[in-house]
Amino acid sequence: MAIVQVTIVPLGTGSTSVGEYVAAVHRVLEQEGGRVKYELTPMSTIIEGDLDDLIAIVRRMHEVPFENGAMRVSTSLTIDDRRDKVGTMEQKLRSVEEKINEIK
Repeated sequence: MAIVQVTIVPLGTGSTSVGEYVAAVHRVLEQEGGRVKYELTPMSTIIEGDLDDLIAIVRRMHEVPFENGAMRVSTSLTIDDRRDKVGTMEQKLRSVEEKINEIK
């Protein structure tokens, strides 16, 4: 299982607001029907699932701003693909929270 962080920025839209584009991109994840787990954050989207599925989904997400009138799209992708054990978004957060509590 892999976790990816993706940020998709439409350029050449004539506006500094990107909320409508973010909502349209988010629909790609909603259409996955539970095949992947995702979390929208103020600056990016985190997606968890099979790496091949995630790459294909990000590719579809990247196309959405073009389909909605953007003339240029900048997509940043970070992949966390751990092979020694199953890592999930929740597991990563729990691990950090445990370490924070140890310090207190």
